[in-house]
Amino acid sequence: MDLHTHTVFSDGIGDVLENVAVAEDRVSLLGISDHLHYLSWTNVNHYLREIARAKEESEITVLAGVEANIMETGTDITDAIAERLDYVIASVHMWFEPGDAWKYLELVKLALRDRNVDVIGHFGNVFPYIGYPSWEELLEVIEVAEEEGKAFEISSRYKVPDLEFVRECVKRGVKLTLGSDAHRPQDVGRIGWSERMFRLAGGKKEDLLFSEFL
Repeated sequence: MDLHTHTVFSDGIGDVLENVAVAEDRVSLLGISDHLHYLSWTNVNHYLREIARAKEESEITVLAGVEANIMETGTDITDAIAERLDYVIASVHMWFEPGDAWKYLELVKLALRDRNVDVIGHFGNVFPYIGYPSWEELLEVIEVAEEEGKAFEISSRYKVPDLEFVRECVKRGVKLTLGSDAHRPQDVGRIGWSERMFRLAGGKKEDLLFSEFL
């Protein structure tokens, strides 16, 4: 699967059908997940129509998603938009100062408790810049995901989260997804790093979100 891809509807350079065409040779499940803050109400309608067309024409399973922003006030996804989608990725895109890892974790926990969120995107990609939290702090985040039934993305673009974190998710039954975070059609389905981490962690098909489509 590749559940994290972008198109011209946000900051990608290819259209939906171009992403799908590349994906057909690489994966059996593709998610289109453009940045929500680029989508006006009019564009949401156009966006969903394009994905619906891809669903009908493609030989693989195509899902409609978005990547929402996690902010101090919560995520920017609304009930009205979420109910029209197959899934929602929520990611932190804010700037932090060194030593602010705890702030990042609090925002992630806030998103995990949002009923409209399904997946946390590229968890931990900021740690090299703001510092690494303790294992106990990371366990608290995993426990919230376990309680809320949410998933974490294994990101091939950012190479996160680390193996120990993924293993703990598998151990606790916290679902995982694989994502390229592709912004160009040629990068869609390039999830080799994600697949390796998943297998090293002992993951099986049933540990993946949307495994019924695989």
